[in-house]
Amino acid sequence: MKLNYFLIPLFTIAVAWFGSLITSRGMAWYRTINLPAWTPAGGVIGAVWTVIFLLATISALLVWNGHRPERLAWIFGLFILNGLLNFAWSYLFFGQHLLGAAVWEAGALGLSVVGLIILIWPLSRLAAGLLLPYAAWVTFATYLTYNVWSLNK
Repeated sequence: MKLNYFLIPLFTIAVAWFGSLITSRGMAWYRTINLPAWTPAGGVIGAVWTVIFLLATISALLVWNGHRPERLAWIFGLFILNGLLNFAWSYLFFGQHLLGAAVWEAGALGLSVVGLIILIWPLSRLAAGLLLPYAAWVTFATYLTYNVWSLNK
């Protein structure tokens, strides 16, 4: 079995785990801030992120295993940056309570997802398509973060 079958999921699990660790430490603060009435419940948010991480992992595995690795440096660099941006949002929002910075960071996260879709599309439409829910969710999450920031200025 190829090493990437372990490394890619392990990276995803690390991003999710460290992000959830920061998030759980910030929940007491989160319960004290103003939220839009349409904010999804925590269980819904957690379920959506679980599906998104699973789809992104499958997408990365499809791309990596379907093409020569030396041609994929930009794509996997962007996957790594995306994971770091994903964690950074949790750190800024829940860890540091920097809501304005979290809005900008969420926008950068969204751009990284769109960049991945664009780069992957010519190689694998399936792998690119698996990232479409991620792009949609990050767009929603950016809008939600903006509204939370607006309500708590």
